[in-house]
Amino acid sequence: MLPIEHARKNGSAELLILAQLETRSRHGYEIASEIERRSAGAVTFQPASLYPVLYRMEREGWIAGRWIEKSGQHRRRYYRLTPSGRKQLAAQRSSWSTFLAGLRQTAGLQDA
Repeated sequence: MLPIEHARKNGSAELLILAQLETRSRHGYEIASEIERRSAGAVTFQPASLYPVLYRMEREGWIAGRWIEKSGQHRRRYYRLTPSGRKQLAAQRSSWSTFLAGLRQTAGLQDA
């Protein structure tokens, strides 16, 4: 991965993770899979890069995790948005929308 691609993904990680938790709780692998699916493969996360972000977001109080065991499955930590996380998601969406509009206009990009 090129350095700029790495920086771009790191800068958007919080927004992408929060958005996956907007409608329901998910475990880490499911969050990563949803991001990859929704981005048509343009954005992927390896566990080594995803979990530190999840742990930091949990420390910030934006998400809350709990361990769940289901019959015949490994124990998994499911994350959900907190009220603070919902506010953070709204703030990040607004900030990213403004940034992307400026980027489109400045660089002459068009929507796909």
